[in-house]
Formats: sequence, structure tokens, C-alpha cells
Amino acid sequence: MKRKVSLREKIRYRFDNTLSAGPIAIIGWLAVVSFIIVIVAAGIITALHIPSDPETGAEWSFIEAVWNNFMRAIDAGNLAGDNGWGLRAITFVVTVGGIFIVSTLIGTITSGMESKIEELRKGRSRVLESNHTLILGWSPKIFTILSELIIANESERRAKIVIMADMDKVEMEDEIRSKLPDTKSTKIICRTGSPLDLDDLEVVNPHEAKSIIIISPEQAEHPDIYTIKAVLAITNNPNRKKEKYHIIAELQDEKNREAAELVGGDETTLVLSADLIARVTAQTCRQAGLSVVYTELLDFDGAEIYFKHDKILSGKSYREVANSFESSTVIGIYTGEQQVLINPQSDYILKSDDQVIAIAEDDSTLKIDGQVNPVIQTEHVTQGTKPISEPEHTLILGWNGKGKSIVQELDNYVANGSTVTIVTPNEEHESEIAELPASLNRQQLKFIQQSFTQRATIESLNITQYSHIIVLCNDQAEVQEADAEVLITLLHIRHIGEQTGHDFSIVSEMRDSRNRALAEVAKADDFIVSDKLASLMISQISENKHLSRVFSELFKSEGSEIYIRPVTDYVKAGVPVSFYTVLHAALSRGETAIGHRLARNAHDASKGYGINVNPVKSAVTTYSEEDMIIVLAED
Repeated sequence: MKRKVSLREKIRYRFDNTLSAGPIAIIGWLAVVSFIIVIVAAGIITALHIPSDPETGAEWSFIEAVWNNFMRAIDAGNLAGDNGWGLRAITFVVTVGGIFIVSTLIGTITSGMESKIEELRKGRSRVLESNHTLILGWSPKIFTILSELIIANESERRAKIVIMADMDKVEMEDEIRSKLPDTKSTKIICRTGSPLDLDDLEVVNPHEAKSIIIISPEQAEHPDIYTIKAVLAITNNPNRKKEKYHIIAELQDEKNREAAELVGGDETTLVLSADLIARVTAQTCRQAGLSVVYTELLDFDGAEIYFKHDKILSGKSYREVANSFESSTVIGIYTGEQQVLINPQSDYILKSDDQVIAIAEDDSTLKIDGQVNPVIQTEHVTQGTKPISEPEHTLILGWNGKGKSIVQELDNYVANGSTVTIVTPNEEHESEIAELPASLNRQQLKFIQQSFTQRATIESLNITQYSHIIVLCNDQAEVQEADAEVLITLLHIRHIGEQTGHDFSIVSEMRDSRNRALAEVAKADDFIVSDKLASLMISQISENKHLSRVFSELFKSEGSEIYIRPVTDYVKAGVPVSFYTVLHAALSRGETAIGHRLARNAHDASKGYGINVNPVKSAVTTYSEEDMIIVLAED
């Protein structure tokens, strides 16, 4: 049998429902109660003809009674001026009621304000920016990305970067403020939310962002799943825009590339951090100074890669185009068919819709300011012989998930008969390393199970016999512990080098970029690789998505890559020559000269360890026999 609901219960239910509306409802009820008290008291005073001044017998009108009662309800001090005990009794009741109402009102307003401030603190308000760079996720990489974007945005008056991560908004802002105290012309806005939640995504307005960067979460067990779902939340969003998005997504495992490409399509550029680090490690350990060149091209502070279209260049050969830019260095062509040609044949003729790919200090400096037919000092050009490949011997200290890719990448570059020796104390790596020889064509592999952080162990390896040394982090250990092992190993190797007078070619890995300062490098062939490289590439691609194709060509073993070769292969040493002459010599060999390395500055960090990318072509330099030329070549 259905129980009968009393009137009291109905009223209580209605009252409870109104209170659930929040502070506004409470303020409304307080106003109603105040109104009732004031009106009732005014009605009693006028109905009973209670005088406001017993001596004169003056009485209040109903309106005056309402006003005076209202004044006493909000200010208890007004009660002191009342005369006559009848009036005092009624206004006392009004004043006491007012005290309770006003105190409750103040408490309600205070609570509501605190709640609103806390809501704003959580970063849930909708971002109204447009044409902003949107970053989804949080990891230590974000500080490098932000610093690079700040530099890139210096020419813009009101650049905006919006960050959304599953973190406290104030905590994110505090960390950014401590790491990047000066954001120059860039405004950074933080919001709390999950990039996988469609409602949270709407808060940061992804549909009007000029680019979207998805950072792989460092602590997640399956970070690539997070990245793929974040891409899916954007591309398959019911509210998505008709135009294509410009998404840059970071992946950790090559195996997940296919799934990410299916989800992102041609709207997403994938950056595989581990693969990039493996390739850079393999290439930089073989060529002293190459790390400085890569860093110069990847960051926004200095020379960068730009695209330029100019109808004046149509019909000219690649050689003529290369000479047409005196203060910039042409490295390739972006064809009308959207193909990237790095270091094309010198007689390649540019079509009307082709774009020049060039290295320049800024996009404003990328202009035609050279000579199609400059004066070439042909008497100083040397014929140069093709470099003879000799077996190389590589020592790898430590092992992690990137090790296999590094060894396989090295196999694409070294000559037959080369060796790679792997030293690691962990038994669990033995089975993975044992499978490697089957995939190697030019290297013989040797495995030594031994701890390498002790000086005696390193000396027993006779490290001076190796062409290159690679020190890898233990990705199973805690970050600071793993970096400490690398740092100790580096100190031992460098000290041995000082004692023996041997210049080691060292590439080491740091998991925490902040530890790079502790392991400060002393020369260009002592390079510390970290996730910073991936952060730099992500920043570059976010500004120009076509750069992903350029970097893909530069970092793969097929086609043209960056090499550093003896200056005497191109021009004579000891005589003053212009860089136009160096460029001419390189083009004659099917190569493109992009810079030089001066041996006299090899240990001077302020001068880029002697590396100068994109020199002015008319500048005259007298090279020594130890100097090198930086070129793009096929082998």
C-alpha cells in the first residue's frame, strides 16, 4: 500500500531541492525570510500605531516602517536610536533576525566565492583562444618544447600556448614559472583535464588550434595507447572541424605506428622518440661534431630549415639556385608533387611550383641575395677521392630498449669486418643480444656480462682500441640512479682519455635532461643524447608539418645524409677561399656543402666547438688540413 505523503514532507522535499541549486538559492531564501520579517514587523508597527517618538507621538507610515526595519535588519547599531519600549521590542526582534540572516548571508557568499575560486583554480573554464598551439599531456619534455616555441614566437605579438593535462592547474603553472620565468611575447594557459575525454577537450578549443602536440606520458604503463586514444578523440570528435588538423603525436614503440597511422591519417605526424634517439646515436658516434649540427638544425635558436617559393627561381638549375642565396644554404627541393628531394642532382631544373628547402637564421633572412654565377677560385679546388670505408669498432656500455635499434642502425653505415662489443651486467639482456647477429650483415658482435661503472673494469676493456663508445642508460632502474651510472662511467672514460692523450668519440644517454649540466661536454665528439632531441623535433614540426619529411630523409640511412669530411677533399688548405668555392667543389661531387668545422675551435663551446652551419658564401676562410667540411651526400 502506498504511504501517504504529508504536507510537511512535501514542503521539506521542495526546500531541499531548491538548496541543491547552490549559494544563489540560499541567498534567495535569506532574501525571502528577510522580506517576511521586515514586512510583518512594519505591519505590526503601523497596525498598532506604535509611535516612533513617544514624546511627540509621531508615527511611521508603512513604507517608512519597512525602510527603518530593513536598516535595523542589516545594521544592529540602528537599534540604539529607537524610543519607546513597544518600538524597541519589535525592532529588537527584527535586528536579532537580521543578525542571523546577515551572518548566514556572509558565510554563504564567502563559501560560494571560495568554491568559485577553487573551481577556477582547477582550470575548468573554457579557453576562448584561437590560432593557438595546443599541448595535450605532461612530461619533462614539455619544458624543452615550450622554450623552443617561445623562441619561435618571438616575432608574433600575442602568441598563445594552451596546455591540458591530468594535473593541478596551479602546479603546472608553478613548474612552468620556475623553469621558464620569461615567456617573452608568448602567453601560456593551463587547464586540468583528460585529453581522452571529449568534454574536457572542448575546454581547450582544439578545433581552432593551429597545431596540436600530444606528449607521451612518462609514467603510463602503455603510453602509446594513451597517444592513440588522444588522437582518436580529436579526429573522430563529433564536433570536429571540416578542415584537417595539424597533430604531432609522440610514440615510443615502432610496433604501434600502424595503429596510430590508421587513427590519425594524414592529419597526424608521428614522432618516434626511441627510434629518433637510436638513429642519432648511431650517426653521431661515427662523426665528431655531427651532434652539434643536428642540434643546430633542430632548435629555434640559430639556423633552422625553412621553405621558400619564388617564381624567379623557376627554370634554374639546383646549382644556380644554391648560388642564389648568399646568407642562406639551400639543401633541397620540395616539389609540386609534394616530394622532398634532399641534395638533388646539380642539374635538376626547378619547376614553377617547386619550393626551395634552405637553412637560414630566420624566415625573414631567406631571400635571394647571392649570385647565380659567382666567382669561383677553381685553382684552389681539389679533386678529392671517395673516402675508403674501413672496419670500425664500437663499444656499447649498458643496454636498454634502444640498444637493438642502435646496433642495427650502425650496421647500415659501417664497413664489412666491423665489430660491436656490448658490456652489460644484466643477465636478462643476454637472450635479446644473442638474437642480434642474425640481423647484422657487416658487424661481428661480442657480448661481455660485466659491470662497467668501476674504473678497473673499464681499463680491462682496453677502450683505446675502439673507434666509438656508446654509454646507454638502464631503463629498468630509477631515473636518477640510471643517470648516475652513466655519469660515473663518463668521468672514468674522460679521465682515461686525459691520461693516455686519446680523444674518444663518445655518445652517452641521459634519461633526465636536467642531468646534462652535471655531465657537461668538453668537445663536439662527446655528446649526450636525451629526449630533448625528440622535443626539438616536435617543436619544429608543430610550426611546419612538412619538416617531418625533411627530417625523415636526413635521419634515415638511405639517400643523402649529413657527413663531415676533410677540407682537402674539396679545396686546398692554407689558402683563402670563399664558401662559394667550397660549395662549387661539393656540387661537382654530387654533394651540397652546408658548413664547416674549424679544428682550432674544437674545444670552444662558445664557438659551437668549431661547427659553423650556414656560413655566408662570400666570406673568405683559410682552412687548415685538420679542418672539415659539412656536406649532404649519399654515402
